[in-house]
Formats: sequence, structure tokens, C-alpha cells
Amino acid sequence: MIIRMLFRTSFWPVVAAVASLSALGIAHAFETFGGLQPCALCLRQREVYWFALTIAILGILVIRFKPEWHLGRGVVALLGLTFLTGVIVAGYHAGVELHFWPGPTTCSGGGTGLEGLSAADLSAVLGTATKAPSCDQIPWSFAGISMAGWNMLLSLGLAGASFFSLIQGKEPEIAP
Repeated sequence: MIIRMLFRTSFWPVVAAVASLSALGIAHAFETFGGLQPCALCLRQREVYWFALTIAILGILVIRFKPEWHLGRGVVALLGLTFLTGVIVAGYHAGVELHFWPGPTTCSGGGTGLEGLSAADLSAVLGTATKAPSCDQIPWSFAGISMAGWNMLLSLGLAGASFFSLIQGKEPEIAP
């Protein structure tokens, strides 16, 4: 009974919002309390969850206050595609960490963007800047899987659950 409720298209956005908030909370906890600074691809992965959270909240509001629009299935489909994007971004990051392919220049030490600065400007920048970690390093892993790998698995599960909800879930009937 509870499983059926979780996958209703009218309820799945709530589950997706909680999952997105949890993923963001865990990432920020590792940064704040664990001292693990995010690289550029780590931040890109967080953007997927922020986008999913936005879609989920808007979906919850529309489903709750405008049920006659019948947008529940569309919201769930959009959540599924968003989480699928998370699989791609996290998979790309995991591949960079495992040296399957090079990372973007923002991660791997390409141009600095400081070429046109004067010595005084450069000194000011160096005094306040923090060095972002390289995307091809694995700062933390559990069971031999990096954070990017775990994020890929989480995103894959959420995408699969979203599409399962889309196929199996039903929108509640609206009385005329």
C-alpha cells in the first residue's frame, strides 16, 4: 500500500524533493564538516539536484492547487529526465576520476583566466582565492566507489523510480 502511494504521480514529486534535499544536504555536510571541497564537476552535479528540487516543488504546487491541469505525469517525466541528466554528469565525473577521459579545463588545470591582470590585481586574487580540487582526484570513497560513483547510482535509482512512477502511477480522479 505504501509503495503504491510513493509511486503515484501525484505523490512522486514529494519523494523526489526529499531525495534531492537529502542529496544536497549530504554533499554540503561533506563539504562543511568533512572538509571536502567540491570540484567544478561536483558543483555541476549539485545543480541537477537543485533543478530537480525546483521542478518537484513547482509540481507539488501545481498538482495540489491546479489538479484540473493534469500535469502530474508531465512533472514526473521531467523529474525522470532531470535525474537521467544527473546519471550522465556523475558518470562523466566518475570517468574523469578513473582517467577514462580527460576532464574539462576548469578541472584539469587549463587556462587560469588571470593572464590580463596586473601584479597588484594578481596579488589581491591570490590572497583571497581558494584552490578548487582537481576533478580527476578521488578525495573520498566507500566500498571502492567514489562520491561521483555513488551519485551516479543514486541518480540512476531516482531516474528509474521516476519512470516507474510514470508507467505504474495513477493520477487521482477529479470530481467534476
